[in-house]
Amino acid sequence: MRRSSVLRLGALVLAVVLAACGQRGSREGQAGAALPTGQGGQGLGGSCAGQQSFLIGSGIYDITGPAAEVGMLGYVELEQQTAGIHQRLRSRAFVIASPCNGKRVVVVSADLGMVFQGVKQQVVQRLRATFGRLYSEDNVLVSATHTHSGPGGFSHYALYNLSTFGFVPQNFEVIVNGIYQSIVLAHEHLAPGHITLAAGELLDTSRNRSPDAYRLNPPEERARYAYDTDKRMTLLRFTKESGQEVGLINWFAVHATSMGMQYRYISGDNKGYASYLFEKARGTRYTDSGDTFVAAFAQANEGDVTPNIHGGEDGGGKDDFESTELSGRKQYERAASLWASATTPLTGGVDYRHVYVKMDDVEVEPAFTGGMAGHTCPAAIGLSMLAGAEDGPGVGGEGATCAAMHDVVSAITCTTTTTPCQAEKPIVLEMGAMKPFPWSPEVLPLQLVTVGNVALVAVPFELTTMAGRRLRETVRAQLAPAGVTEVVIAGLANAYSGYVATREEYAGQEYEGASTHFGPWTLAALQQHFDALAHALREGSPLPPGPTPRDLCSQQTRLRPGVLFDDKPLLSHFGDVLVDAHASYARGDTVHVSFWGGHPKNNLHTQGTYLRVQRRTGLLWRDVAYDWDWETKYTWRRAYCLPTLACSHVILEWTIPPEAAPGTYRLVHEGDWKSGWDGRVRPYRGTSRSFTVR
Repeated sequence: MRRSSVLRLGALVLAVVLAACGQRGSREGQAGAALPTGQGGQGLGGSCAGQQSFLIGSGIYDITGPAAEVGMLGYVELEQQTAGIHQRLRSRAFVIASPCNGKRVVVVSADLGMVFQGVKQQVVQRLRATFGRLYSEDNVLVSATHTHSGPGGFSHYALYNLSTFGFVPQNFEVIVNGIYQSIVLAHEHLAPGHITLAAGELLDTSRNRSPDAYRLNPPEERARYAYDTDKRMTLLRFTKESGQEVGLINWFAVHATSMGMQYRYISGDNKGYASYLFEKARGTRYTDSGDTFVAAFAQANEGDVTPNIHGGEDGGGKDDFESTELSGRKQYERAASLWASATTPLTGGVDYRHVYVKMDDVEVEPAFTGGMAGHTCPAAIGLSMLAGAEDGPGVGGEGATCAAMHDVVSAITCTTTTTPCQAEKPIVLEMGAMKPFPWSPEVLPLQLVTVGNVALVAVPFELTTMAGRRLRETVRAQLAPAGVTEVVIAGLANAYSGYVATREEYAGQEYEGASTHFGPWTLAALQQHFDALAHALREGSPLPPGPTPRDLCSQQTRLRPGVLFDDKPLLSHFGDVLVDAHASYARGDTVHVSFWGGHPKNNLHTQGTYLRVQRRTGLLWRDVAYDWDWETKYTWRRAYCLPTLACSHVILEWTIPPEAAPGTYRLVHEGDWKSGWDGRVRPYRGTSRSFTVR
């Protein structure tokens, strides 16, 4: 998160109306195996040593939230309200089971800014209602791609709902249900198969946005690495015994901030575009529940890693769209080459360990701090957090520390609000001290999953490059003797509570250090707990589950009303065309058509579309593009039609691709309007004139 809006809106978030949590999923009540998901067994290897057979299944489902008038999550820019769709957001799920030990895991990558604890809690509740004990918080891993171009308001903690003026139940529900449905589909598609691994470098796609902080790490440690960001992409390829390609998941560390803070279209950003390219090439079907190819581009330790390789907000394109396309295509092309060369089979079984940790109260042993005892702190953010990072600049500058009070503001905060525990950090907001509940979670999930010889380290944070490297090495030291060859950071997983910088980086108080909530020994605390998780996993021993996190489902506030009613000019109809298409276009041209429409909050068109590009074939019209395709845009604008302010203009755009077949086309808008008389929501449809593509 960025920007000084954190403080400007603080008081508002605690205000008025309670809102209900999401409803239960529509698939509840299905019969499911009631197998235990306990964290014990024979340890790595055991009966699964040398095994290469798995049960694998994939699923994908729409999680696109309200496309108008909801604050977007990531930059905390109040003016950045949703105003349309460029790409739909998706949840991509894989279920992996090992017959050799009867265990299974779920791995989800969702096109979200973060995965919040309330989302994971609700997803697990619905899975339990459907499948009994087969799935739990222990063996379900849900991570976010970290797009900054999606609607917010789906956290149960105040800090993350600032830009949306509170909780947005509609967005929370579509996210929870979509993740749940994607897992159900993956479960239904389970079949015998195998998993192969490939990994390699991807250059010219990422850059360290805080190089001064990185250089504070010991020179001998930095000398072990060729770059100041992790360039390694790790990819798993899933193939059924029948030969059917199930899909892939890869991890590569880079922020999904190719789209800047002025951008108001919903988008999966560079990782969403990479997934779209791969799925389009494989013929993925988005609107049905069939067994279809799924390509997940998951997040890793991207804390200090930007896609804007030319510095600042410059990703190399002439605008945000082109920069997103450049970054996404590079990730897609590298993944395609790794996918083609992925022949190394995963061997072994599936296992996992999961604990909850009260991260603001961890006694850290000297072995993990460099010789002195350490302790974590109540959550707080520092002055430099308000400055933002270079790809999302805010107010002031980075590097304000209590070790060098170079301005009046840092001097005041360092002498009045900073605690000894937080050391160099000039505190501007102590979320952990807020009442009646902290503004960010402190009881957090730590999870370690092994799939064959690959270990996934699931953390509810954004780790910097070096923090991720140190944590990987801690886990590798425990698991390498048991045959683990690849350790991957699965970032922004299962919950969210800021960044994690190394102790040295923390001292510099750049954006990432100022956003490390639990103080200078946060990384050491993670290393200590993951060392225990890895040891337990290797030895096949259980671990205490830890404290139970609070469930704030019934404690949510919302300040913005829903749609009261939709209106249109007298003698007009919903779906009437305002500005029509021209008679003909050439490839590369952009078609614009606008309609009198309804508010998109009336119906999210989940697993559907607001836009269709159709080509005439004989007497029929055939769909060739939708609102999730890269060449289309769906835009919503509030229109003033006296005597009300409740009118809407809907603009559809289609940039005709070079490969478009010549012929006759039209644009179709499908929407819904709400009556002010009876409150009912009714569908409507609008169609442009026919036009030719030369």
